[in-house]
Amino acid sequence: MSKNVFGEDLISCSTSPMTGFYRNGCCETGPEDSGTHTVCAVMTEEFLLFSRSRGNDLITPRPEYQFPGLSAGDKWCLCALRWLEAYRSNCAPPVFLEATNEKTLKLIPLEILISKALKNTE
Repeated sequence: MSKNVFGEDLISCSTSPMTGFYRNGCCETGPEDSGTHTVCAVMTEEFLLFSRSRGNDLITPRPEYQFPGLSAGDKWCLCALRWLEAYRSNCAPPVFLEATNEKTLKLIPLEILISKALKNTE
């Protein structure tokens, strides 16, 4: 069982839309996940536009990849380094720590994540 940033069992990030590198609702990762999709975040318009400006369009649906396209308010497992890049550009979306994988801590300090934390309501 994967753990969250507090060392507890990782809870689901979102099943609508279905998220996660493995499309199982959780921000789990493995050797084949080169992007480290471990940060459970709630999308904001600002972040979605930022990500698209960096070459990762999360807005446009891509059915061939089982990707519905995201809107503000959707929860999604983000690449840890993209989230950190957005944080440094003052547009990181809020995170749900209980659904953020502990492997994120290898790339982002817990204090930074806590500064953008929301309580999970799913």
